[in-house]
Amino acid sequence: MKFGEVKVTEAAGTILAHTTRWETVTLKKGRQLSVQDCQQLTQAGFDKITVAHMEEGDAHEDEAAAWIAKSVVGARLDISEAHTGRCNLVAQADGLVRVNATFVNQLNAIDESVTIATLPDLGKADAGQIVATVKIIPFAVDAKVMAKVNEALAGLDGAVSLALFHATSAVIINTYLPSLKDSVATKTTSLTTRRVEAVGSKVIDVLKCDHEQSSIARVIENALDQEPDVIIIVGASVTVDRLDVVPAGIAQAGGRIVHFGMPVDPGNLMLLADCSGIPVLVLPGCARSPKLNGIDWVLERLAAGVKTDTADIMTMGVGGLLVDSPVRPLPRDEAVRQKDASAGKHRIAVVILAAGQSRRMGATNKLLEQIDDTPLIRRTVQIAEASSADPVIVVTGHQAKEVSQALEGLSHSEVHNSDYAEGLSTSLKAGLSSLPNDIEGAIVCLGDMPDVSAKHLDALIGGFDPGAGRAIGVPVHNGKQGNPVLWARRFFGPMTDVRGDVGARHLIGDHEDLVYAVEFGDTAVLTDLDTPEAWARYRDSETA
Repeated sequence: MKFGEVKVTEAAGTILAHTTRWETVTLKKGRQLSVQDCQQLTQAGFDKITVAHMEEGDAHEDEAAAWIAKSVVGARLDISEAHTGRCNLVAQADGLVRVNATFVNQLNAIDESVTIATLPDLGKADAGQIVATVKIIPFAVDAKVMAKVNEALAGLDGAVSLALFHATSAVIINTYLPSLKDSVATKTTSLTTRRVEAVGSKVIDVLKCDHEQSSIARVIENALDQEPDVIIIVGASVTVDRLDVVPAGIAQAGGRIVHFGMPVDPGNLMLLADCSGIPVLVLPGCARSPKLNGIDWVLERLAAGVKTDTADIMTMGVGGLLVDSPVRPLPRDEAVRQKDASAGKHRIAVVILAAGQSRRMGATNKLLEQIDDTPLIRRTVQIAEASSADPVIVVTGHQAKEVSQALEGLSHSEVHNSDYAEGLSTSLKAGLSSLPNDIEGAIVCLGDMPDVSAKHLDALIGGFDPGAGRAIGVPVHNGKQGNPVLWARRFFGPMTDVRGDVGARHLIGDHEDLVYAVEFGDTAVLTDLDTPEAWARYRDSETA
């Protein structure tokens, strides 16, 4: 691949090296320039431009990324569409990621142009989560490099895969001493149940007994009668030795101690045993806390059917210091995802910005102007409500009372922005901050775009797939970007950090690899009504 500056008149067929913008036109980096593109660049005053020119045998970045992803993908992972040299492997369901680290390191060592990044081996992944990404750094891979990659991939059987969590059953056993409060045992049982549910399993019974060897043995036998997949024992007193009360009770019930202790903190005093082929997990005292614990790792492995014995447990030390670690999610209530009839569908909201002062309209509020005897803002909200998005949030500010009156009878929600005079950014913050926690993305709509339809909004929603790298949906007409834009939740924080009378469009340029364009065959996404002149032209076109 050759890289450098060429005359625009000679650039057709080459790959644009840097995103180029002028007026309302944007040509994104990585675009193969057409004759028409070059003509537009010439008309815009460009004489030379930096491009990449592929040579014979080179593999285009998307072609190379897709080929490598197809070669390394293992069981229960989907492959996203390659885009800007990136191709993702996505979890089909909840489970543990399995990574052949030796191969990944070998592949990354072939050449700087070819990379693959993964979650840690045995890291927990949720359905739809990216677990690995193949990224080609330049716009194409040299033929010699691609030959080495193909040689490394030959005969490979899934370097990255997923071990699914199975719907297993668990029995919890609580042991009691006179000093143990019922409230403590109840809280610990509730917390342990949530831990079990977090790995797709279910508690089928909760038993209790005295913290005494024979009592523990009897209740274990009762638990075994229910044929659970795992027995979890929460001792009134922490186990500190293989000969302590709880392990002695396990032995009396015919069980054997598999391993005591682990190089994970918190979680050092975990004990794993086996009774008639059923794993028995004795929790350390720190498991009474909801914070991430070594037992969470053991529960995940058991639920995914991953071998867990002494050798496996003793390899957990690297990365096993979990105190105050933000790296992995904690097994709190919010970490247990709810599965319902809408699973697999993205919940998208619409935020309509209707707080501005319409300064360019003079004394008139453009949102209250009539189109077909309907205030513009009401028309906008009705369109949003007709789409598949839910909820619809309207941010009010200037003339809030009048705007609210224009919306009477509709099913939207309103959020008032008392700081509307400070600019558009304050309305963005007010609207996004009001969204429910389960919203995965939001379409930010301007209130003065009369021709945007529910069809347009649904097209943006239909293309949304953050797991496949489609996290910012931008409507396009004839190469020009318009509004509204759909933003994944990951961008809500940066969007609310914006200050002044500006929006968040700079984030599109900052995250081009996550942008997907939705082409529309009309000018609706480019038409807004900011001035009296724009209104006059619009009304003339409507009556023509």
